[in-house]
Amino acid sequence: MPALHLATFRSEATPPLGHPLCGGWIEPARAIDDPLRALGVVLLGAGAPVVLCVVDWCGIRNEANRAWRRALAQAAHTTPERVAVHCIHAHNAPFADVEAQRFLDKTPGAPPSLDLKLFDRAVRQSADALADSLKKTEKFTHFGIGEAPVEQVASNRRLVDENGKFLATRYSATKDAKLRAAAEGLIDPRLRTLSFWRDDRPLAALSYYAVHPMSYYGDGRVSADFCGLARQKRQDEEAKIFQMYFTGCAGNVTAGKYNDGSKENRPILRDRIHSAMKAAWKATKRQPLTTWEWRVEPLRLPPRREASFGEEASRKVLADAKASKAQRGNAAFQLAWLKRLDRPIDVACLDLGKAMVLHLPGEPFVEYQLAAQRMRKDVFLCVAGYGDGGPGYIPTDKAYLEGGYEPTVALAAPSEKRMLDAMAKALKAQEK
Repeated sequence: MPALHLATFRSEATPPLGHPLCGGWIEPARAIDDPLRALGVVLLGAGAPVVLCVVDWCGIRNEANRAWRRALAQAAHTTPERVAVHCIHAHNAPFADVEAQRFLDKTPGAPPSLDLKLFDRAVRQSADALADSLKKTEKFTHFGIGEAPVEQVASNRRLVDENGKFLATRYSATKDAKLRAAAEGLIDPRLRTLSFWRDDRPLAALSYYAVHPMSYYGDGRVSADFCGLARQKRQDEEAKIFQMYFTGCAGNVTAGKYNDGSKENRPILRDRIHSAMKAAWKATKRQPLTTWEWRVEPLRLPPRREASFGEEASRKVLADAKASKAQRGNAAFQLAWLKRLDRPIDVACLDLGKAMVLHLPGEPFVEYQLAAQRMRKDVFLCVAGYGDGGPGYIPTDKAYLEGGYEPTVALAAPSEKRMLDAMAKALKAQEK
């Protein structure tokens, strides 16, 4: 049996001042509160290398996601299908959709969404960092699993009554005391940490939790926000253990119950995530590892059939100088999504035997994460959302009927069964 090795890499991903944030819908970069990074781990020794990467950006969609995966695959001597690129989803950060930006470039007066030169530079720097990391890999022999509850961070942002009537949205920052007083709602309250070890020496720790990672944004101050800051706090205190953090299925989960948007809340939320990371680490148990599997299932999500989501309507909004930045940007994203529909999205699974990581696209509702856990109750299951962000939100079918914010901007039609089928195949749940 060949020895297993890993390499870790990090690179700079901070935008320059003046760069659009959150797709250009909010104030552009005016100051840098903390640097943004691309972080990754390369697993070697069981077939072609596997690369897991997470970027402190808001989203990486469609061709942008594929381009980043291609670059990392080339650097790692593997294929793009064996590379997963995710976002932490902080909002005071870039949003990358190169095809959408090309539509904007062709439209006189359209607001910019992404500096394509910045994108190319960020991709190249991460690929160069990966290539350098392969010069000195570490043998690993075990994986570790640990989990802990997160106290007073996550809450469901969709408030629905007992009859299924949508009542209100509880955004990341919620000032309305009545909305904050409502119950937490459906969440996954646990943070999970998967780690890699050389015997009894830890090498890397990858943490997963489902919440929109925003305390406040829109002021032009670039930040990885409270989840990225919690990861960095762990890195600072455990310098020899490479730390990564992935946002789970948080499409309908925010910190809105526990956050009114005041600046004082960012370090409070950071420390609550950090405390859970420490507790999950303390609870970690090691298991020997001799091999792994990487499985990919293609997922095709259909387009919306409403006229307002069609190409003609999107081109009209994009060209409308009176439309808002968000409306024109959304129109460009919709056109980019329609253009890539012939290429499926990859749903991937890293299978370590007694532990698995499921890699999902877009902004899936937390119901998908909970469904995945029910599918494989026999394993320690981590879920990373915010992979290929092309479809945007991925609500449940029921949510489209209920209404509310997310279904009004989701680019794919109701497709819950398609998602669940792809997840089940990737997880080999049908065999169980």
